[in-house]
Amino acid sequence: MKLELRGITKRFGSFTANDHIDVTVEPGEIHALLGENGAGKSTLMNVLYGLYQAEEGEILLDGVPHHFRGPGDAMAAGIGMVHQHFMLVPVFTVAENVMLGHEQTKALGSLDLAAARKHVRDVATRFGFEVDPDAIVGDLPVGVQQRVEIIKALSRDAKVLVFDEPTAVLTPQETDELMGIMRQLRDEGTSIVFITHKLREVREVADRITVIRLGKVVGQAEPTASNTELASLMVGRAVELTVHKDPPKIKPSGGLEVRDLRVISPNGTVLVDTISFDVHPGEVLAVAGVQGNGQTELTEAIMGLHGGVTGTITLDGTELVGRSVRGVLDAGVGFVPEDRNEDGLVGAFSVAENLILDRSSDKAFSSAGTINRSTLDDFAKARITEFDIRTQGPQTPAGALSGGNQQKVVIARELNRDLKMLLASQPTRGVDVGSIEFIHKRIIETRDAGIPVLVVSTELDEVAALADRIAVMYRGAIVGIVPGDTPRDVLGLMMAGEHPEEDAA
Repeated sequence: MKLELRGITKRFGSFTANDHIDVTVEPGEIHALLGENGAGKSTLMNVLYGLYQAEEGEILLDGVPHHFRGPGDAMAAGIGMVHQHFMLVPVFTVAENVMLGHEQTKALGSLDLAAARKHVRDVATRFGFEVDPDAIVGDLPVGVQQRVEIIKALSRDAKVLVFDEPTAVLTPQETDELMGIMRQLRDEGTSIVFITHKLREVREVADRITVIRLGKVVGQAEPTASNTELASLMVGRAVELTVHKDPPKIKPSGGLEVRDLRVISPNGTVLVDTISFDVHPGEVLAVAGVQGNGQTELTEAIMGLHGGVTGTITLDGTELVGRSVRGVLDAGVGFVPEDRNEDGLVGAFSVAENLILDRSSDKAFSSAGTINRSTLDDFAKARITEFDIRTQGPQTPAGALSGGNQQKVVIARELNRDLKMLLASQPTRGVDVGSIEFIHKRIIETRDAGIPVLVVSTELDEVAALADRIAVMYRGAIVGIVPGDTPRDVLGLMMAGEHPEEDAA
């Protein structure tokens, strides 16, 4: 089926998310939509899927215009979508999830689960999936859950299949398997739209590439284009993608020491399971793993944000367990949280105010409880210049900045304190390639200043670029700590729970 999007324009108030976008996907083609988070890719696909209504433009399937009032209309026309965040009911079986919304019934009105099971088996056999129709979805690994999403879409006889950031929660091995599935679907005639911001993946699987920036199509590219060429299209300028760093100069004493750390939820679930590691002054230790394997709880434990913590966390000999967040910050920890909007910034506050959120009581900025606005403005202007924060001025609300510039505000605030350690969780999530380049450079500069750096990231490319050593987490435990140049396939196996010595055996 040929898909044509002509002049699609979608606005949210005064903000134009899609600005007269034209995209054509030929039958049996993998067409990648490449762009940074916030570029408008997912909005465009939500218009295609009937979740949003466009103000302008039209959708054509095999030359026939269609108007979708909801996902039901889109599915009936042959469009399927595999969402980044799975649309599955965890307590239902695979068969129940596949038939949900399209239930088949027997003569007396009862659900025909046998037919659903057969359909799941038929599709699984066709693609070589190993999926048990009677398995509870919540008990399945993430990669298998994604296969269930694909089976759901194919059960509706999808001719056009949209994959929205499908590799965000997958190990490298699961990503490779998904690429194989996409190629098989293409070869059978399915038209595929692949939404991503990962250059390596798009070059590996796409037949054609459309690049979107700030809601507009800015160019077409072939898979043979280099990463540098694609990144330049995405950002609008030349970008240095390689992190340049010298070998670490590690100091043998001091730094962060974590021993027998356990984090337990209020209902008794073990979230972090008896882990121990060190981060030495002058090195970057990166924590890798699929999202949801205890990384968030680890950072919360270090920062004093979690109550159910046992074990010890010391920084230059100072115990952090039992301290408040204020106490941890005062001990010299700089913290870049994984969700800047929730935990890193106050959107209604100015850029200047956000730059001193954790030091507003310092004598340098306040006296008798009153902020010295002139001093604060001078400090903010200097940080805006140093960290290349694109803003109209220090008094601009932080919430009005782009994601990349918001992240730079957080980085600038944390790196302009007297640090004994930097903890950066998902430091480049949702920022453009140019900002990634800048943030990575500052992290390496911090390491080279003799400060221990702990980076938590689900992006393997980022881990490989920054890490001197890598700790891989799986189900709350550390599977192993390996050198920073460990191959991706080995890291992928560790992310699935295999110990490196088992792999070597």
